[in-house]
Amino acid sequence: MIFISAIGQDSHRFVNEQSSRSPRRCLILGGVEIPGTPPLEGNSDADVVLHALTNALSGLSAVPVLGKETDKLCEAGITDSSLYVRVALETLGDIRLTHLSFSIEAKRPHLAEYIVAMREKIAKLTGLPAKSVAITATSGEGLTAFGRGEGIACICIASAILKKYPSSFQGSP
Repeated sequence: MIFISAIGQDSHRFVNEQSSRSPRRCLILGGVEIPGTPPLEGNSDADVVLHALTNALSGLSAVPVLGKETDKLCEAGITDSSLYVRVALETLGDIRLTHLSFSIEAKRPHLAEYIVAMREKIAKLTGLPAKSVAITATSGEGLTAFGRGEGIACICIASAILKKYPSSFQGSP
């Protein structure tokens, strides 16, 4: 058995509600609507948690999903980031996801009351038990734009196992 891991990251700034041409949206993190805070700017629902997860899954499979693939989906009106996660999960093949760990940096909103719901939503989406999905949040003591409340950033580490290296892992680096 071979243990592998990958890291995914994403960040978005908050929508400037005075100058935004975007239709009225809610802030969504980890597939959970969070009231009372402006949404994040993006051509999708801008769910930084699910985007970081998608990038981590892409890191496991070495198949990029965010970018050209998701831009096509957005152009077709598909902006739900849970679909991007599903597309990335399909690239895993024989890779078996075992654990996810997320770190969210945001001054606002206060996320403690939403973490359980996010863990459950992500667990259901990925087929993992909720105990295998960890989420922490920090303000970063205001040292970055995210800690100052200008947006939200998320890092995801995905752990998985392989029985053997698939042929797609062989060849030139």
